[in-house]
Amino acid sequence: MHVKQSLKADLNRMGIKANDVLFVHSSMKSIGSVEKGADTVLDALSESLEDGLLILPAHTWNYINALNPVFDVRKSRTCTGILTELFRNRNGVVRSLHPTHSVCALGCGAEEYVKGEELKDTPCAPDSCYGKLYGLNAKILMIGVDFSKNTTVHCIEETANVPGRLSVEKEQLYSVDYDGIVHFVPSFRHKNANSFNYRKLEPVMFAKKAMKEVEFGDAKCLLFSVKDLFEVTLDLLSKSILLFEDEKAVPKDWYI
Repeated sequence: MHVKQSLKADLNRMGIKANDVLFVHSSMKSIGSVEKGADTVLDALSESLEDGLLILPAHTWNYINALNPVFDVRKSRTCTGILTELFRNRNGVVRSLHPTHSVCALGCGAEEYVKGEELKDTPCAPDSCYGKLYGLNAKILMIGVDFSKNTTVHCIEETANVPGRLSVEKEQLYSVDYDGIVHFVPSFRHKNANSFNYRKLEPVMFAKKAMKEVEFGDAKCLLFSVKDLFEVTLDLLSKSILLFEDEKAVPKDWYI
């Protein structure tokens, strides 16, 4: 059985530092048996980043829509797993006001990081919380999940203006903030997101030594910097803007 100290040791071995900015995608099940469960995992992550910033997705895209248009930052449950749902309710954690693609953050600069997301009209705008990761020199840790869950690639596609990824019209959505104030947030939605095909980036990232496989508990994980992810993906999109339209592997002569 894994305990908090053993999980913190795993993070230390993979090179996570106390002042890092770390975005975590996760599968709790993949970690295996943990003493006191998911709260221990969150304790290990939070304590290992005591001088940094810990960020988890808190998405609601699967149920906030035109028929159910009101997102409440205090009450709306996440659709991204048990760790994200527990994290959003922890002391000190702040959540962004994006109605479908909110994030939760804890630590240095958290409030500034999540500020202004109710002003964005796309899921993952270049100047959103996902785009800010680049300037913060953040790392992404994918615990037991693959690149089909790598939301930052959506941001990179928006940055590159990949055609056909967003709806033609905006949905009329609303965000309720911590004070109960309602914000009108008309929003484009993902269309033909093709995130399953983001997995074709994995061999490229490995070949360029821009990513490494690490272990956290029983989970096989992927660790990489946001800057490397942006640079690799934008280079590939410059060769084919429709790179993620299919599952075909990236030609090796594009990256080796």
